[in-house]
Amino acid sequence: MLMLRLVLSRLTEDYLLLTLVLLLPLLLWLQPVTPGDMLALVDWQTVSALAGLMLLSRALEDSGYLARFAAWLVARCHVEWLLAALLLLFAALLAAVVTNDVALFILVPIALSLGRLTGLASGRLIIFLALAVNAGSALTPIGNPQNLLLWQASGYSFWQFTLMMAPLAFSLLLLIILLSYPAFSARRLSIKVPHNTSLDNRRLLYWALPGYPLFILAMEYQLAPYAAAAVLAAFLITKRSVVFGIDWLLLLVFGLMFIDLGLLAQLPLMQQLATALLALPQGSYTGAAMLSQLISNVPAAIFLQHFTDDWQALSWGVSVGGFGLAIGSLANLIALRLSKQQGLWREFHYWSLPVFILSLALGWALI
Repeated sequence: MLMLRLVLSRLTEDYLLLTLVLLLPLLLWLQPVTPGDMLALVDWQTVSALAGLMLLSRALEDSGYLARFAAWLVARCHVEWLLAALLLLFAALLAAVVTNDVALFILVPIALSLGRLTGLASGRLIIFLALAVNAGSALTPIGNPQNLLLWQASGYSFWQFTLMMAPLAFSLLLLIILLSYPAFSARRLSIKVPHNTSLDNRRLLYWALPGYPLFILAMEYQLAPYAAAAVLAAFLITKRSVVFGIDWLLLLVFGLMFIDLGLLAQLPLMQQLATALLALPQGSYTGAAMLSQLISNVPAAIFLQHFTDDWQALSWGVSVGGFGLAIGSLANLIALRLSKQQGLWREFHYWSLPVFILSLALGWALI
């Protein structure tokens, strides 16, 4: 699993990091600022919150209990469509708690194993898992990076933000479950999935589970930097592999995103672009969804937060923007990279583009 993460990091974040680093000197030439002003563009509450959640998610993943539960689930489902539907529901629930990318790191290997053991169309299952985690992660402030950012920026409580997102998230998940019915057959499957969890991994579970509510409480009171430092110290003492196992490069990428997009937002040309996007029908919602198709939903959220305080429309827009083109969400790229199946990119868009169109219409109706 660690090797897969390292490979993925080299294929995605390194390219993005290089782009952000090369763009920074040009932006500083166009919009000169002091080093202090540049660092002030970074939302340190969000970056530290992301670091803490990454540590807790990694510990929960390394405990093996999430994979064990998934194995228990698939061992009791003998119809292809039912198995797919339950895995999609599990993926959505998991993404709402441990973020969409962590959910994929857990479930994509299981999907590949199912394909080998049962003949299930694992590539298609991986596509729907990517769609499901994007839908499920939209529900909570900690489900994905863009929600985490907009939750911190909005000033809403955890439950206020969750209630705001619930109509869209449940509607998106229902749409994906309905689309999975024609995508998978009703043939019977036969599978036996072994599971094994050591005492050492059980201790990780006991550390991670209570850590989540405590960390969320700290974020509610704007104490994320202190809580992240405490989580980091705890795992350095008890289980260093958790600390070394997370993608620290991703935090650097997010810091540079805040700086680059904050400088971009100050340019007159980009302000005109934002004005044009927000002038579209349903304003922030449609503009965020469309911009996500070009630069992915996390950068779209970072950029557009400077131009609107309609947090519901913006949050809904970047959530819907995760569908459509693969670049709309990093979770899509993670799923497609981990699948290692040729031709899956084309099939992904066969399903994802209609989901984007239907989701955009759903949002218009609900908002």
